[in-house]
Amino acid sequence: MKTMHKHIDEFIKCLEEERYYDAHEALEAAWFPRRFEKDKEVKLLKGFINASVSFELIKRGRKEQSKKVWANYLKYRPFLFEIDSPCQNRYYQLSRLVETIKKDNRHRF
Repeated sequence: MKTMHKHIDEFIKCLEEERYYDAHEALEAAWFPRRFEKDKEVKLLKGFINASVSFELIKRGRKEQSKKVWANYLKYRPFLFEIDSPCQNRYYQLSRLVETIKKDNRHRF
């Protein structure tokens, strides 16, 4: 079984290569078994997954749907500051990366 750090590494690699669907799959593998937990870290993972889905929707020309999914990322993002996790620094890195992607591609969003 992959560690969370390996899932995050794969997620980052996919985002950097603009393989947003694959990024979604990489992190969903860690999130899915825990999806019913009421844990803020699990919800934060869902937010990162939504960010990658938002980017994939843009690639597919579905701008309005992308905005709705991005709103879900924004809804879960505050949990970044409310959790205590061994992956905390990696989550900050993910947040900066997805927001940089969004900013750098704002003409597409």
